[in-house]
Amino acid sequence: MLAEVGLSPPARDWPESSGRFEDGRRHRIEIASVEGPGVLRAVLDEADRQGVDVQRVSQGSGVMMLSDGELDEMAELGRDRGVEVCLFLGPRGGWDTGGQALVTEAAAGVARGAEAVEACLAEADRACRHGIRSLLVGDIGVLDVLARLRASGSLPSDLRFKTSAVLVAANPATAALYDRLGADTINVASDLSIGMLAAMRRVTELPLDLYIESPDDLGGFVRSYEVPDIVRVAAPVHLKFGLRNARSVYPSGIHLEEVAVAQAREKVRRAALAERLLRELSPGLS
Repeated sequence: MLAEVGLSPPARDWPESSGRFEDGRRHRIEIASVEGPGVLRAVLDEADRQGVDVQRVSQGSGVMMLSDGELDEMAELGRDRGVEVCLFLGPRGGWDTGGQALVTEAAAGVARGAEAVEACLAEADRACRHGIRSLLVGDIGVLDVLARLRASGSLPSDLRFKTSAVLVAANPATAALYDRLGADTINVASDLSIGMLAAMRRVTELPLDLYIESPDDLGGFVRSYEVPDIVRVAAPVHLKFGLRNARSVYPSGIHLEEVAVAQAREKVRRAALAERLLRELSPGLS
């Protein structure tokens, strides 16, 4: 259609990534802010209804906001459906008693003081005892400590660490550092251009995590039409779906469960729309 009116398609001279997930796929779908078993069940139900294969869910309120029974249930649901359940470690600067996080979002994920590091380790140990094998880490020192404990055998060898959007990698040097420190999957800045993503891919073979639709406090970007190019240059990549114009549910609980469920279902629907675009525009990549 462009040629018909004398226009050329956009130049796409970025290198294509040869990276793949273990199952050979270029991309996986991640639904963010899945805060408890009720929300996870809604995501799985909506995924069945929309025909979307959700491979990972991530939670933002933290292990400390879930009871033992809820941890067991989320781990069991994940195992039964082959979905990675990734839980955030807390406490963090944004909820702590310090004031820095009120000044800048840069401090939102930090572990303040030795006490917070100790608490993060307690969270990790507790989550592992309940069958969780994927943790969201928002502090670079905590990432280093957790990776060393995993290497020593104090934490399970199959435990995976996902760097958080509040520990974002916005350049190749930072991505390479997180790789060396022991991350297993790297959350990159939600506003990176395609060329910047290609540069990230050159320095690490780890999966990259990128919001296709980001919540308002992370920019509110909606990048659905960029999905084919993102998959082409950044594979293996988790396509993350937050939701613009949505209510914050952190820290979550019964008082917010209806909102969290409704928003999670809509994220799955957004993922289905993005998958349709990928199949239509670049069927060889889907």
